[in-house]
Amino acid sequence: MNVSLRQLRVFQAVLEHGGFSRAGAALGLTQPAVSRAVRELEQALELRLFDRTTREVVATAAGLRLQGKLTRVLDELEDALQAARLEGAQAHGVVHVASSPTLSASLMPLLLARCRQHYPQLRLVLHDQVQRLNIEAVQNGLVDFGLVVEPDAATPLESEPLLEDDFWLVCRRDHALAGQAAAHWTQLSGQPLVLLDHSSGSRRLIDGLLEQHGVDCEVAQQLGHSQSVFRMVAAGQGVSISPGLAMPLPAGSDLRVLPLLPAARRRIVLIKRPHRSLSPLAQRVWRLALEMRRELAQAARPDAWGA
Repeated sequence: MNVSLRQLRVFQAVLEHGGFSRAGAALGLTQPAVSRAVRELEQALELRLFDRTTREVVATAAGLRLQGKLTRVLDELEDALQAARLEGAQAHGVVHVASSPTLSASLMPLLLARCRQHYPQLRLVLHDQVQRLNIEAVQNGLVDFGLVVEPDAATPLESEPLLEDDFWLVCRRDHALAGQAAAHWTQLSGQPLVLLDHSSGSRRLIDGLLEQHGVDCEVAQQLGHSQSVFRMVAAGQGVSISPGLAMPLPAGSDLRVLPLLPAARRRIVLIKRPHRSLSPLAQRVWRLALEMRRELAQAARPDAWGA
């Protein structure tokens, strides 16, 4: 059965106004358009809803029974639609966003603060977890959208770039490379590395860059959190390659941060399920994040974390 809301509203108007022409005037439709809508409704229901003469249009018994049930249903539908319109207009509700610990610590506080400023009735719930779980949460509809390191191109998601984040060398101040203004990737050959493990969205990129530059070195330690990595470097376990958004370094640590040349970056993107529209509230937060691109990118710069 293919019945439209428009057909039902036309049917109601004909009953209320006692004719096709008067119903059309009330709805802003022509008389033929009203007649066609009623005829299509009758065909879909396989019922005659009106008896028509040259003088008048009178509802049949079936038409009157339909009206009795339809009035309540349409009133409830109107209430539901009005509630939805108010939700969108007032930005009142909950939006769930998935983000990795590094991005949660560096970018999400800025977005949360701006969201509260612009939409005080909206509650932004952060799901702080590793990249793989963030992607799964978006794919399974457990969150509205995610803020992640750009996934592999084969991952079935829609994404929009937010900012780029450089990779840096982190070493002790007494390390042989610490006195340089910058370090070349090839200088890392033979150095023990302390890196984030493969649950990080950056690890795949770092491994690719090491291979690209022909760097031959041992991964001495693999850890789940950037602050753990930095403390291992401070303890003399090796040097690290770190994205800027993983900073700042631990307070009081005797570490140095150097640019890596040639410069290499990771892309931070917003992701959502493909071919699915965001809710009006989630769309507002997504759009707000994009409007904050420049401010969020500043968080990845050295002068933002005092390196």
